[in-house]
Amino acid sequence: MHNQPWTTAPLVAVDLEGTGSQDRETEAILEVGVVPLDAGRPLMAGSYHSLVNPERHVPRRSWISASFSDDVLASAPPLDVVTPELVTRLDGAYIVGHNVLVDWRLLSLRCPGVRPAALIDTLKLTRLVHRGTRRHSLTALLAHYQLTDEVTQLAGGGEPHRALWDAVGAALLLGTLIAELPSDGPVSVSKLREVAGQPIGGGATEDAPGQIPLLF
Repeated sequence: MHNQPWTTAPLVAVDLEGTGSQDRETEAILEVGVVPLDAGRPLMAGSYHSLVNPERHVPRRSWISASFSDDVLASAPPLDVVTPELVTRLDGAYIVGHNVLVDWRLLSLRCPGVRPAALIDTLKLTRLVHRGTRRHSLTALLAHYQLTDEVTQLAGGGEPHRALWDAVGAALLLGTLIAELPSDGPVSVSKLREVAGQPIGGGATEDAPGQIPLLF
């Protein structure tokens, strides 16, 4: 499979909304969004989205959506109900995310049974394509590529910093960034892992300086 085009990989975009890394080992998942890719495009018919009941009070914080009130979250399924869905959808998958290690840290902490095959980071890919540019946020990149309206439509009217919206955004952004990489032909699965992969068992890595590698 590694020499096949990147679009043949079992890619699944994932976004988690949590209580924040300042909670360290007690950080809770509040929302999950999972969007598989088919031929490099988000397959919304196979998507999964759910709020998650943290089974505790969630303090109001600036980065937590106002929609996540205690009353709303109390009516959502608890994590032990959501976890089997995540295991089924993510085991053996290439998890795609924007700054994917942030989501993977929380996912592996709260759902250690999830075992992906690889992590693909659109932020790492962005730093190759847009060297010297500081605006690397997901919303800024989607606006740059005029993808914001498409993301909102596919996400069913969601909004930035909600799990399904951000997962759809990462899915669309991946193919857009790959199209801007220099290549003699289709980008292979192995080259995608080389230029956008992150370690499953480690922390964030710095992109090496130099030219964008030629892809095969």
